[in-house]
Amino acid sequence: MAAPAPVKSSVTVADVEKLDVRVGTIVAVEDVETSKKLLRLRVDFGDHTRTILSGMKLERPDPKVLEGRQALFVVNLEPKKMAGETSHGMLFDIGFADGITPVLAVPEAPVPNGVRAG
Repeated sequence: MAAPAPVKSSVTVADVEKLDVRVGTIVAVEDVETSKKLLRLRVDFGDHTRTILSGMKLERPDPKVLEGRQALFVVNLEPKKMAGETSHGMLFDIGFADGITPVLAVPEAPVPNGVRAG
């Protein structure tokens, strides 16, 4: 196993509070046909549903197993065009930055969609 990465430089609490991280339920996982890596996630945040693109197509043999799972998402990122589609947030996962197969960052028990982290 590789050594943990060095800790990044310090940020303020105000920096962290700028991020809006919420729990959402992945209601659908769809292939983005124009991309080798992207999947289209339809995510329920309680008061709305949005599309979030995630580059995890090659990481899971059956990404449909994510349907119905809750996870953490950054919801206040500027929309980003990828492979001709627009993503309206970012899935938080664990492991990608360290070169291991990522897993979802999930609440330990079910919570209402849209609940904020932090």
